[in-house]
Amino acid sequence: MTVDPEGMAARIILAFLATAGLFYVNIMPAIVSGLIDSLAFSRADAGLVASFNIYGAAIGALCAVFIITRIYWKPLAIGLLIGLMSFDMASMWVTEPFTMKLIRGLHGMIGGMLVGVSFAVIARVSLVHKTFGYLLFVQFGFGGLGVMLLPPLAPVYGTSALFLSLVAFSAFSLLMLFLLPAYRVEDIPTPTIAGEIRWRPLGAALLSVFLFQAANMGLYAYIIDLGKSYGLTLSFMAPTLGISAWAGLVGAWLVIVFSTRFGRTLPLFIATSLTLLATIGLHYSASQSIFWLANVLVGVTWAFCIAYLLGICAEFDKEGKMAALGGFASKTGLASGPLVSALLLNSQGYTMLINVAAIALVGCLLICIYPTQLLDKLDKTVQDGVG
Repeated sequence: MTVDPEGMAARIILAFLATAGLFYVNIMPAIVSGLIDSLAFSRADAGLVASFNIYGAAIGALCAVFIITRIYWKPLAIGLLIGLMSFDMASMWVTEPFTMKLIRGLHGMIGGMLVGVSFAVIARVSLVHKTFGYLLFVQFGFGGLGVMLLPPLAPVYGTSALFLSLVAFSAFSLLMLFLLPAYRVEDIPTPTIAGEIRWRPLGAALLSVFLFQAANMGLYAYIIDLGKSYGLTLSFMAPTLGISAWAGLVGAWLVIVFSTRFGRTLPLFIATSLTLLATIGLHYSASQSIFWLANVLVGVTWAFCIAYLLGICAEFDKEGKMAALGGFASKTGLASGPLVSALLLNSQGYTMLINVAAIALVGCLLICIYPTQLLDKLDKTVQDGVG
């Protein structure tokens, strides 16, 4: 038995499948904090573990670009999920930074390939923005539980609690995978943009994805330590980050409701501007209310913006290669953020890091206008032609 390929159930299962390959990103503050507190990793080592994990994912996502139309995706996804669970269980026994970086890097490659495959399949479903909205709904919903419940467990049970949560999520996704239909390349419609892929707007969209993800993850990976540096307590920050992640459900829901009803340019411009404002607000994290508001606002806009940005990449072809390439840009950005953070962090605190993240968001805001306006004009042309 399989679900309707265009129905809500299929979109939700695809969302779980894609989330399984990168769920550790949604609980990254808990992982980084757990490595520092439970295994006595330095800030730099903990950040580099995060970077290795996500750079591995970027490599895996890039590999998916070249294989997604050549092999049957479902057996590959099953094997990748089993591989993810194996490396997560192995991570429970590691206590040395170099070994942890190596294992998490390999784990990331497997997860990144799974995300790339999932994105390619999502591109074969109609209303791709809506499916990405469901994806972000799942990511932020379960991510909220993770960052709320896991940080207090790490000092008591060690990092095992963190990695076991990843195993459980992958196992659940594996069970649901068998309900998905084939989504064969032969069954997909013609590309949204006819003819050859337009690489300049696609390149702008990919760069926007990279900058947006790098800016946000560079701060998010260290957000617990950032709060501590401003005198905030874990008892305050854990529920705050949980609420922040759940606020992402609002952003994901808005994508599902809006789709392209208001175009892409205006919603992205407003949401990215709000992300920039909230990021600058982190300079005043000594105030609990400002820290809370900034994180909750970013929770909403992160889910909203990245769903649109990934959807834009996916609209440049329907075989799924460009969606997988968007996944590569996303993973590279997610990995580069913590890496730059690890290099910039010093005894002076987080001031420079916040400023660099703000500059990256300004770049994203300016660059994404080109591809969004192109697709909005294309939609208008199609509507006028139908009219």
